[in-house]
Amino acid sequence: MIPKLKFAKVLPDSLASQAYTRLKADIFDFHFLPGDRFSENEMSERLQMSRTPVREALFRLQREGYVEVLHKAGWQIRPFDFQMFEQLYDVRSVLECAAVEQLCAMPETPPLLQELAALWFVPEHERITDVPTLSVHDERFHEQLVEASGNIEMARIHHEITERIRVIRRLEFTKEMRIEVTYTEHAHILRAIIEKRTCQAKDLLRAHIALSQSEVKKITIQMLHQARLAAQLSA
Repeated sequence: MIPKLKFAKVLPDSLASQAYTRLKADIFDFHFLPGDRFSENEMSERLQMSRTPVREALFRLQREGYVEVLHKAGWQIRPFDFQMFEQLYDVRSVLECAAVEQLCAMPETPPLLQELAALWFVPEHERITDVPTLSVHDERFHEQLVEASGNIEMARIHHEITERIRVIRRLEFTKEMRIEVTYTEHAHILRAIIEKRTCQAKDLLRAHIALSQSEVKKITIQMLHQARLAAQLSA
């Protein structure tokens, strides 16, 4: 049961943002399956909100390709678009490798990289073991690599991609083994950048992103299959 929001303490814009976040999470957790239909009234009741913020959230999800509006028949969840996410991961990889080239060409190690080193160059007993917290730090690792390059526009585009893949990317940390892998790979990438080993740093980064992409896809397919079986059994 989704808790009822206290409308008096929440601004309209934040209500729409909350509706967007919760609906997107429901889609990626497969509480709604591809092809499911619903009305704005049903979503308003589910989220305990008025139709206005819910409609705004749905139009935002429509622009991002997650739902579609049906003529006089409400809304529908669109099929899961693996190709779109693969393309976003490809663009992310290109941007991060471009940032690595710029970082390796700098005469001094920028402060953002020093901050990353302080977080990721730690002994095993000092590692973060809380998975949600580590997921946030993993995301910031990649964003800070791009930000440290000093290219503001590249950082902006990279952040937009990060926002779009966040909900699916978080699935990577449903496996405990990813904690050790994340620390090890981040440390190797950082060390290669700091030591100006440009080609190796880019190779390590590409492999790291490709492994993450593969893991997320496998977990998503498995979750989708389980959700469909559960829906069939409850029908």
